[in-house]
Amino acid sequence: MNDERWEREALREVAQEGIRERRRARRWSIFFRLAFLIYLFLLLFAFRGLDLGLGSDREDVGPHAAVVKINGVIMSDGTTRAETVIQGLRRAFEDGSTAGVILQINSPGGSPVQASQINNEIRRLKDEYPDTPVYAVGEDMFTSGAYYLAVSADKIFVDRATMIGSIGVLMNGFGFTDAMDKLGVQRRLYTAGDNKGLLDPFSEERDEDVAWIQGLLDDIHEQFIDAVRDGRGDKLSDDDKLFSGLIWTGEEGVRLGLADEIGSVHDVARNELDTENLRDFTPRPSFFERFAGRIGMSLAEGFSNILLREQAPR
Repeated sequence: MNDERWEREALREVAQEGIRERRRARRWSIFFRLAFLIYLFLLLFAFRGLDLGLGSDREDVGPHAAVVKINGVIMSDGTTRAETVIQGLRRAFEDGSTAGVILQINSPGGSPVQASQINNEIRRLKDEYPDTPVYAVGEDMFTSGAYYLAVSADKIFVDRATMIGSIGVLMNGFGFTDAMDKLGVQRRLYTAGDNKGLLDPFSEERDEDVAWIQGLLDDIHEQFIDAVRDGRGDKLSDDDKLFSGLIWTGEEGVRLGLADEIGSVHDVARNELDTENLRDFTPRPSFFERFAGRIGMSLAEGFSNILLREQAPR
C-alpha cells in the first residue's frame, strides 16, 4: 500500500511539474513577444519625425481645391475638434496652389464652443487670404454645430436629401427622485454654495434652477442665431421656424436660404474653382501615432493575458 501511494504521489508531482513548466514557457513566450513589440515601438520613436499621415504631403498636383473633411460629432476630446480642423484649414490656406477651400461636412453637430472656434478661424483666414474662396458642402448630416461652423463659408452646397438645420441648443439629463423613494434610498448632498447642486438628478427639481439653465441655453442660442444671420445675411427667409431647432431636407434648406445650391464636392471644384483636382488637407493621425496606438493595445492585451493566466485556478 505504501509503495502504491508513493507511486501515485510521484506521478502527481511529475504531472504538476509539467503543468508548471508549460505555464513558465507561456509566460516567457509572452515576455519575448512584448519585448519585441517594445523594441519596434522604440525603433519607430527614433524616427518619429517621419509623418506619413497628412494627405497634403503628396506630390503637388497644381491648382487644386483644398478639401478639409469634418465627420462625426464635434467635440473637444474627439477626432473632430477645433484644434484638428483648424490645423487642416491653415495648411489649406497657406498652400500656394490652393484655388479654394472646401469644407466637406457630414456631422450632426456637437460642442457649440468647438464650432464657434472653427467659425471664427475661418473668418480670420478669409481676411488674411481674401483671394481664397471658402465653400461648405453638406452631405448626409449637416445640422446644429456643423451648420454653425459652416455659415462662415462664402457659399453652402447640399444634396437634396441632406439633413440641414437644427439651429438650437439643448441640455438633457434624468431625474431619479421617484425611483429613490420606491427603493427607500435617501439622498445626502452637501454643498458649499446655494447653487452648487444645480440640477442634481437625485434631488427635487427647483424652478429657479430650471430658469437659470434656460437663460444659459437662450444666450447660446442667440449666439448661434447671430452667427447664422451674420454669415447668411439677406439669403435667409422670414420663416418663423427657421431658428426653432427643426431639421429640413437640403432641397428645402435651399428654399429657406440655409444653403445656396444643390451640389457635391466635385461639383464645387469643377464649377466654382474650375479644377478637377482635389487635395485632402484633413489632419489625421500620423503613421507613428497609429502604430503607437496599436502597440499600446497589444501591450495591454499581453499584460491582461498574463494576469488572467496567473489568476487561473491551479
